[in-house]
Amino acid sequence: MAEPLIIVGKGMAATRLVDELSQRALGRYSIAVIGAEGRLAYNRVLLSPLLAGEIAEPDIELKPAAWWRARGVSMIYGRAVAGVDRAARTVTLEDGLVLPYGKLVLATGSKPLKPPFPGGDLPGVATFRDTADVGMMRAYAQRGARIVVIGGGLLGLEAAYGLSKAGGKVTLLHLVDRLMERQLDAEGAGLLAAAITARGIAVRLNSATKGFVGADKVEGVELQDGTIMPADLVVIAIGVRPNVDLARAAGLAVNRGVVVDDAMASEDANVFAIGECAEHRGQVYGLVEPAYEQARVLAMRLAGQKSAGVEAAYAGSLLATNLKVSGVGVFSAGEFEAGEGAEIVVLRDPTAGIYRKFVLREGRLAGCVLVGDTQGALFYLGLIRSGQDISAIRADLPFGESYCADGRIVEAA
Repeated sequence: MAEPLIIVGKGMAATRLVDELSQRALGRYSIAVIGAEGRLAYNRVLLSPLLAGEIAEPDIELKPAAWWRARGVSMIYGRAVAGVDRAARTVTLEDGLVLPYGKLVLATGSKPLKPPFPGGDLPGVATFRDTADVGMMRAYAQRGARIVVIGGGLLGLEAAYGLSKAGGKVTLLHLVDRLMERQLDAEGAGLLAAAITARGIAVRLNSATKGFVGADKVEGVELQDGTIMPADLVVIAIGVRPNVDLARAAGLAVNRGVVVDDAMASEDANVFAIGECAEHRGQVYGLVEPAYEQARVLAMRLAGQKSAGVEAAYAGSLLATNLKVSGVGVFSAGEFEAGEGAEIVVLRDPTAGIYRKFVLREGRLAGCVLVGDTQGALFYLGLIRSGQDISAIRADLPFGESYCADGRIVEAA
């Protein structure tokens, strides 16, 4: 008889886990996937182009209903989990339904950060996280509303781009002195800001939000310096925090995320966590690729598979960002600042809007930043991951893989 496996959360991590597990141990588990949103799993990375009107809602669906049925997965939509009883190995839904499990996987994702700014409860103050947010935000943008987006990281840039493309008059506020400060150095960030400004989005850096003003709805954003930015809609996009409420209530160890080991197991050997809600070796990843790597490791563990005779283990992920912001290509991986002992190789063409920076340590590529032209990004990522000596191609490195592929270096994995 198949062992009951419950996955709480039906986002990208959960979908990849089912995909990986069905390829390795189809029929070994009776799988139920539970999600609070009343729809099939979808790709959150595509919310910005959806908002911009570049794609339609069916385009963001990860897998059709027939795919889930073919794998014998029970999908429970629009019903949140109220609690987990680890002693009884049961999950209770908010409507009172109790389901038994043999193995439980938490893939509960993240919640958008929303600091307690004065006026934060006014209508017209929103976050950017799901398809419901997209529908509401598009309605404002399409009528040419004045929109202030707070946050100059990945999430804020994606929101600003989508809203501007949909017709909104967008101002982007950021607390610090450069955009994407976790991925870009000052020069790369400056080039990105200039490109975004040229596309009609106003960028205001070093701008700290004090609160929101308005009577029956939001009418503006008040900054710490006293400036009031008029706004019909305010989108707070300053980041996310792991959704760990369920795990904490179940008595599991939680720091920023649910604490897991290299097998993605919590302190309870029958309870696992993957994706944005998991904390591994003190690190919480808010990107898709680490979640997929974690799903693969967990699937191998649950299937009883080994790699070269060794149990599958997750050793952490090298963070890499590869996206288009307002049509501007941006890639960042590894070290993007030249710390002590590092060297840099830079190619810049401000007129063409191109910036390519490479950080080297002891003849090896430790990190790179590409703005405006991200060609070769996967090649560079492979070099960083492999740690091989690239001294022979140092001079040609900024020009991409074709300039480096003449036998002077072993192909990057």
